[in-house]
Amino acid sequence: MPSSPLLPFTLHCFNHSLRHTMFKLKKTAVVDDKPHEGSSWPAILVGSFAAFGGILYGYDTGSINGIIAMTMFKENFATHRDADGAPYLKSGQTSLIVSLLSVGTFCGAIAISIVGDMVGRRYSLIGSCAVFSVGVILQCAASDIPLFIVGRVIAGFGVGLISAIVPLYQSEAAPKWIRGAIVSAYQFAITIGLLIASIVNNSTKDRTDTGAYRIPIALQFAWALILSIGMVFLPESPRYYVKKNKLDSARRSLGRLHALPPDHPFVTEELLEIQTNNEYEMSFGKSSLIDCFKPEGRQLYRIFVGTSVQALQQLSGINFIFYYGTDFFEKSGISNPFTISLVTNIVNVVFTPPGMYAVDKLGRRNLLLIGSIGMCVCEYIVAIVGTAVDSVVSSKVLIAFVCCYIAFFASSWGPVAWVVVGESFSLRTRAKSVAICAASNWLWNFGIGFATPYMVDSGPGNANLGAKVFFIWGTCCLASIFFVYFLVYETKGLTLEQVDELYEKVPKAWQSPSFVPSLGLAEADAAAGNAEKPEIENVEKVPLEV
Repeated sequence: MPSSPLLPFTLHCFNHSLRHTMFKLKKTAVVDDKPHEGSSWPAILVGSFAAFGGILYGYDTGSINGIIAMTMFKENFATHRDADGAPYLKSGQTSLIVSLLSVGTFCGAIAISIVGDMVGRRYSLIGSCAVFSVGVILQCAASDIPLFIVGRVIAGFGVGLISAIVPLYQSEAAPKWIRGAIVSAYQFAITIGLLIASIVNNSTKDRTDTGAYRIPIALQFAWALILSIGMVFLPESPRYYVKKNKLDSARRSLGRLHALPPDHPFVTEELLEIQTNNEYEMSFGKSSLIDCFKPEGRQLYRIFVGTSVQALQQLSGINFIFYYGTDFFEKSGISNPFTISLVTNIVNVVFTPPGMYAVDKLGRRNLLLIGSIGMCVCEYIVAIVGTAVDSVVSSKVLIAFVCCYIAFFASSWGPVAWVVVGESFSLRTRAKSVAICAASNWLWNFGIGFATPYMVDSGPGNANLGAKVFFIWGTCCLASIFFVYFLVYETKGLTLEQVDELYEKVPKAWQSPSFVPSLGLAEADAAAGNAEKPEIENVEKVPLEV
């Protein structure tokens, strides 16, 4: 297909973003508008590597998309044959194989709300990889649908753990000036995983043995191994250490993240602010899941926005393309569905970096609004043309505007939904709140994955919507425009502690872009004489590792 007219703009944005980032990463960095010694590189590398967890989710989603359309998979797992003797999976079987992964992910996301605060962000990620690997083993060994589904549920549990802990870990480790881009890197890793899966599927689909589908499944071991080994060498979140009152460990972690000695004044200042904020929050007592739904500190509002953003991300219809795209293109009369699926994944990867750049330039609200408008227009066009015209031309229009829709999603709702969730909550309830939001994502993921075959397929008991299903996705995108404008706060350029002040002082979401934070909590207390600074003991200098 011809290259998109937006590609030059994409390359320009990516190149400008790279130059801007290199300028920021000078020996003297700028944090809170003050120069300090050290470097932001360690924190950026830590957050970027943690994003690798997205590859596990993206690859699994992309691989199952092609696997359920493979002849050898149908030969070994299908229990029905058509009039010509060709095996096929019924809508109910396809629905269970694809969607039950999300049952595991939902449970995993909820579980991390407890595990993440018990053992820390780093060890949670390592354990998640082990759980995921068990699920992969069962899928590789399966020769019938029940065992294959059990493997997907267990693998999903591991993915759910990862999906909740990665944005949390990233947002707690990243410098505020590039936090949005680093958390967005999780979504970028998902797109890379989708693309790799599409390439692998395209390479093995014509094999005449079980390697056609077992090779793509087994390759997931590599991603889990890389992530778990890498996390062994990365520092724990300093905010987790503060929450556990391990201040020496928190100081060393901050030192590693800023490439500074643990007793450096800047490290002491940042640790002081984190500790002061934590002590203020903990003065209300320890948190539980119930606290995530209480109105104090506008927590109930925040959890509503976070879960709704995740729901609207799924209701945009993106996983319809990445779960069932190959099968949908095939049934729409497109002769090379695997190739078209590969093209959609390339578009997804290419247009994610512009979103990573724009999230800290245009802001969260503006980018979500632009994405909602663009997706809405594209999906209505796909639905109208797919319904009114049945020809080769309609197939080309369908492919073109599906790609445009993916481009808008990849540069907006894909990465920014995770950014909003990762930075919207106070330290006291952050782990639990992020877990609940991730669980919301997986709950809607399950519902859409389960219902889609019944909505789109023909035959008894099915709605046979076909391309008309895009009317539903387009209407959800239309609703998201109003939701973002009236309810989503702008948090660009704020520290996680200043986000709390934002919610306390700004009553309306559309007023949030003009918010100017006051002094940090520690400085405000000292200036007002209302509280003594928490005592933080110096520790010996330790070798810094990146």
